[in-house]
Amino acid sequence: MMRAFFLAVGLFVVFLGVQTLGVQRFTLKARESTPAVTAAGEAAPAPRRVLEPKPWVPWSLMSSGAVVSLYAVTWSLGRK
Repeated sequence: MMRAFFLAVGLFVVFLGVQTLGVQRFTLKARESTPAVTAAGEAAPAPRRVLEPKPWVPWSLMSSGAVVSLYAVTWSLGRK
């Protein structure tokens, strides 16, 4: 069961690294339960946060995920 967990985590991190390799920035929008209203009666836009990953982040994620995935595969071979 631990082997499947480590394999899933490793693959998730690899796919996250591939995704960050393909995009330049992520825009996060905050959720609000009630929209803020300005003096003019218009709804104010929710605050947004822009994340721009550094150039080394995708490669670090992909290599870390690969190491964890290989650990999961070789761990099962050593326990036979």
